[in-house]
Amino acid sequence: MSESLHTVPALPTTTRPSGCPFDPPAELIDARSHGPISRYTHPGGKPGWLITGYDLVRSVLADPRFSSRKELLNVVDFEIPPAPPGEFLLMDDPQHRRYRKPLMGKFTVRRMRLLTERIEQITAECLDAMEQAGPQTDLVTAFAKPIPAIAICELLGVPYEDRGSFQEQIDSFMNGETSDEDLIAAYTAVQEYLAELVVAKRANPTDDVLSELTDSDLTDEELKGIGLILLSAGFDTTANMLALGTYALLQNPAQLAALRAEPELADRAVDELLRYLSVAKQFWRTALEDVELGGQTIKAGTTVALSYNTANRDPERFTDPHVLDLRRQEGGHLAFGHGIHQCLGQQLARVEMRVAFTALFTRFPTLRLAVPAEQVALRPEAADIYGVKSLPVTWDV
Repeated sequence: MSESLHTVPALPTTTRPSGCPFDPPAELIDARSHGPISRYTHPGGKPGWLITGYDLVRSVLADPRFSSRKELLNVVDFEIPPAPPGEFLLMDDPQHRRYRKPLMGKFTVRRMRLLTERIEQITAECLDAMEQAGPQTDLVTAFAKPIPAIAICELLGVPYEDRGSFQEQIDSFMNGETSDEDLIAAYTAVQEYLAELVVAKRANPTDDVLSELTDSDLTDEELKGIGLILLSAGFDTTANMLALGTYALLQNPAQLAALRAEPELADRAVDELLRYLSVAKQFWRTALEDVELGGQTIKAGTTVALSYNTANRDPERFTDPHVLDLRRQEGGHLAFGHGIHQCLGQQLARVEMRVAFTALFTRFPTLRLAVPAEQVALRPEAADIYGVKSLPVTWDV
């Protein structure tokens, strides 16, 4: 093995510098500059590999010799239990396929297009409330969180009166700053609520995804796990894309002007923001056998960390990768992953972002930060999903 192979001792766990809140941490950019693969020590102390290059990340995601199974993660010195029933993101086929297959018809492009009108209504209601309370607000709480929270709650059939407290509990165990005690309490509360919701849907089905799934052979425990996956994936990622995406556009006025002048850029803008920001930063896979990758041998049982944000900024794949360019012709970003685990709800996320960004900047053409950029509070790197904690904005009335 080459002695010159780059080594990354650990990934950053603090907040990114305020001067470059949209770029991957400098340690990751430096690692990618040395090549697409580096030696790496996992936070739990186990040796592994860090994959930062686009082609290698994509190949691992499509390679059945690499496993998603939670219990195979070789990152700590203690045994990790398997994923609970229904939490299929941390499973391989055939278990993964059993859970994913019934869901595939629920998140088609066609069905998401039918949801567009409802998402437009939800967005308009958020903007109406902003306008009435304005001219200054925290865009995270007034806009970025409510839109995906309401949309995913309606898809799952969460009753209206439960949505506020439910959203708070979900946020508590995903924000990366909750104490261990409060995190466990929030996670337990969400699990208990979903268990009750599944029982209610079996007894009285309504027009929602969870009710439809009660017609399958899935158990209550499995439906609870699926509900948790859909909720966490459908809420936190999109909420942070809406907030961080707005921040990025406000800091790139020429690109924002192009979006306002050419509404037809909306779809391309969404994909470029997904590539540029990559809020779901990192995923893991474990080698099931010895695998040759990037000129190195990944030994069976070794876990590799896949850096989505550097893969989506790879200069060998994207021209001027650190530039936000809404007219970019190069597609194929990995923000939704790749292979059998590619994000099931990506069409919903795209609809939400396209509708929300367009409506926001149409309703508030003078929207701008209400504080200096360096005062915008960023989520810590320890959070699973990157973003801003709050985004104070203002506009002319």
